[in-house]
Amino acid sequence: MVPKSEQGEEVRITADDAAAGGRIDAVLARLMPGTSRARIQQLIAQGMVSSGGRTIGDASHRVKTGDALVVRLPPPLPAEPEGEDIPLVVVFEDAHLIVIDKKAGMVVHPAAGNPRGTLVNALIAHCGKSLSGIGGVERPGIVHRIDKDTSGLLVAAKTERAHRSLGKQFAAHAIAREYVAFVWGAPEPDSGTIDAALARDPHDRKRIAISKGDHARHARTHYETQKVFGSEKGPFAARLTCRLETGRTHQIRVHMASIGHPLIGDATYGKPRNAASLRTRAGEERAAIIDSFPRQALHAAVLGFQHPATHKTMRFESKLPADLKALEKSLGNRLSTRERGK
Repeated sequence: MVPKSEQGEEVRITADDAAAGGRIDAVLARLMPGTSRARIQQLIAQGMVSSGGRTIGDASHRVKTGDALVVRLPPPLPAEPEGEDIPLVVVFEDAHLIVIDKKAGMVVHPAAGNPRGTLVNALIAHCGKSLSGIGGVERPGIVHRIDKDTSGLLVAAKTERAHRSLGKQFAAHAIAREYVAFVWGAPEPDSGTIDAALARDPHDRKRIAISKGDHARHARTHYETQKVFGSEKGPFAARLTCRLETGRTHQIRVHMASIGHPLIGDATYGKPRNAASLRTRAGEERAAIIDSFPRQALHAAVLGFQHPATHKTMRFESKLPADLKALEKSLGNRLSTRERGK
C-alpha cells in the first residue's frame, strides 16, 4: 500500500489460490480486512478497481490465481459537505424545495475530484436552517443531477417528505424534462425517439455506452428539430429539443452520438464520422467557432413536477445562457425545408 496523499491510496494485491474462480468483490473484501464488500462494490462501480491493467466494471468478475489486482481508494470526504457562499440563480424556493438555474461548470455533488465549490456546498450555505433534514442531516436532497458542463434547471428537496415525493416522481418518469441541444448535422427524420439501453463503458468508466448487457438500463429520448443551420452546400448543424422519458447519466449525449449527431463541444463522445464534410459546409470561420466551443452544447430548459406538499403542477423554463446564444448566432442562416435535402 502506498502512503496516503491527496490522491488517496492504492492497494496492490496478488490473488491467492483461495481466490481462484471467486467474484472479485468477495475476493477483495476478504483480502482487504476492514473494507466491506459493499464498499468494494461501490469502488468497482466508480472505476477504481483493475486487474492486469484493465478496469473491472462488474462486481461478479471472476478472479484467477495470480491476478494482479489494484484498488484505488480516493481520499475520504468530510462526513458532511461544508456550506460555501457561492452565488446561485434561484428560480423558486419555499419551505419544501428549491429550483436552481445552474451555470455550466458547476459540479452538482461533492466527490473525490470535486470536494468543494459544488451546488450542494452552495445550497447548504444558501438554505441554512431551512433545511429540516434528509436522513436526519441538514443537507439538500439531490434527486437528479445534470452534468458539470450542462447548464439549466435542477430541483433539490429541503425536507424528507419532499425528497421522497420527488424521488418517486423521477422513478415513475413523471418529471417533465426538456433540453435544448446543438448538434452536428441535421437528424433525419426531423423528429423521433431513440430507445437504447445504457451502461458504463467497460473500457472507459468515465464514458457511457449503448449496451445490451445484463447491467444496461432502459433509456429513451424523444427529439425534435427546431432549426437547421447550413450554407449553399447543405446543412451542418441543428438546434434540437430533447425530451427525456428516462434520466440516465449522459443520456442525451450518448443517444445523439449513436445516431450520428453528437453534441457540439462534446469532447467525450466526439465528432460525427462525416465531420470533414460538415466542416466544409460550415466554412472555415464557422467550423473554427464550433470546434472551439468549450463545453457540450446542452441546456436543461424545462423542468416540471408535482409539488410534494400542495400537489400543484409546477413548470419552470430557463432561457439559453449567453454562450449558447452566441453559438446559435454564429451558426448563421436557418435553412428552409427544401434546402435541408441537399
